[in-house]
Amino acid sequence: MTFPQLSTASEQRGPRGRKVAAVAALGFAPLALTGLAAGPAAAHGSMTDPVSRVSACYAEGPESPRSAACKAAVAASGPQAFYDWNAVNMANAAGRSKQIIPDGKLCSAGNDKYRGLDLARADWPATKLSAGSHTFRYKGTAPHKGSFELYITKDGYDPSKPLKWSDLEAAPFVKVTDPPMRNGDYVFDGKIPARSGRHLIYSIWQRSDSPEAFYTCSDVVFGKDSGAAGAPAPAASAPTDQEIADGAAKSTVQHHHDGAVPGTRPGTVPAGKGSGPQADGAASTPLASAGTPSTTDPTGTGTGTTRTQNLAETGGDSSTPYLAMGGAGALAVGAAALFVTLRRKAALAGRHGR
Repeated sequence: MTFPQLSTASEQRGPRGRKVAAVAALGFAPLALTGLAAGPAAAHGSMTDPVSRVSACYAEGPESPRSAACKAAVAASGPQAFYDWNAVNMANAAGRSKQIIPDGKLCSAGNDKYRGLDLARADWPATKLSAGSHTFRYKGTAPHKGSFELYITKDGYDPSKPLKWSDLEAAPFVKVTDPPMRNGDYVFDGKIPARSGRHLIYSIWQRSDSPEAFYTCSDVVFGKDSGAAGAPAPAASAPTDQEIADGAAKSTVQHHHDGAVPGTRPGTVPAGKGSGPQADGAASTPLASAGTPSTTDPTGTGTGTTRTQNLAETGGDSSTPYLAMGGAGALAVGAAALFVTLRRKAALAGRHGR
């Protein structure tokens, strides 16, 4: 942003005027940056079919989980990590997940907050699977455009050892870009390779509108569970819509795209739920990026005749309008402050310079 008339005036008043302009400009920069950063943080989601570790332990209850593995995970990470079940991420992944996430820390994405998810043990709650076609579901609490890659562990995988990148097949067995969202879930199909016993499916959700990526570890069993010392695998359950709504108030991340509470449309926040910008007690309203048109619901999942275009289709996220407004507001205030400061300082400098 430039102010040619003001800069000319300060130049005419000599070095003192130029110094005043520089000081004012420096004061403006942090103001603008503060405004640009002042947007609500958003949670994003986790795999629910097959059930991810963090989802399974959240469903059991962060304060008093039932399974031995989830008890150990909560003891290692604390309950808050599981109230924040939908934010296992790497902010600057930019497609470099294999380079920046170290071996042994794949399930936490190298985030110490979620270190309990990296525990090497053979009794994590698991989902029964079989080779062949499967419909995968990923709960999206703040949808974004991007791609999903699913990797499966190789034959001979030992769940009692820390998970390494070399434990996974080199290529994903499923890769899909911008899958549709239905009732709050990303839904896509894939073909599961043949396996036997206990294995793990690792997902990477890389946004295309940001360098941010999200990660999940889903423990799965094909046939007889060979990795739990002869004991049957605890069954993993995804959190219900009501459990997600009930725990939202204890989450330290925003839940802008809820889409999980019965009776609401995907892309809405129900009255009194969530911790986003909508005040408690307000009516359910669609969330969308600025300027998004309202269209007829093409999926047939809405409760009304129209809905706001889904953020998953626009590539925006639920924080986009607030970030934009914060940035624009900061620039406007900063510009006004700069204008007034330059006028006053330049006038003073001119009088003292006479």
